[in-house]
Amino acid sequence: MSDLATTIHIQGCLDRLKAGDSKARDEILKLACDRLEDLTRRMVKGYQGVRRWEETGDVFQNAMLRLWKSLDKVAPATALEFFKLAATQIRRELIDLARHHYGPMGDGANHATNSIPKSGGDTLTPVHERAGDLSGEPGRLALWTEFHLQVEKLPEDEREVFDLLWYQGMKQEEAANILGVTTRTIKNRWRSARILLHEALGGELPDS
Repeated sequence: MSDLATTIHIQGCLDRLKAGDSKARDEILKLACDRLEDLTRRMVKGYQGVRRWEETGDVFQNAMLRLWKSLDKVAPATALEFFKLAATQIRRELIDLARHHYGPMGDGANHATNSIPKSGGDTLTPVHERAGDLSGEPGRLALWTEFHLQVEKLPEDEREVFDLLWYQGMKQEEAANILGVTTRTIKNRWRSARILLHEALGGELPDS
């Protein structure tokens, strides 16, 4: 099913949910499953420390549970509102995980496993770090956490576009169709969002 077809189908399910069809919620989650799983995988890729402690599937399931509970309390009227809600739930799940594992009392801040001696000294290097230099891991996680927090602070127009293009992986043409604006407007808001994030993070952006 194409992105456009999925969007249309989700809108139909939302209309049914609003009309009282409880089965529509299950169908919405099923339709959104591929989008959410891909989004979770992309975001966990940036959270190396979280990936060590949490499998991508666990993060995905937790995000889906958040979305399920959200749909029980809030009924999005449009596909756009649903996509924004989905992106928010995964974003907040990853922020909470990073804080949990790398906070002052977190596992990642106080635990190193399967250590081996570094060459030329007695300092131990955890085996999970051997694939690359992750010595700045807490700092990277802090940057990722701040990145997602700053996304939530973007002006509404910029945040809508950022949610659709970055979190949902949509093409600019599809985002323009959903928002009811021109592709040029999408390009301008996308550029504005990136500039604002660049300034808010002091010119340092995490790898996407």
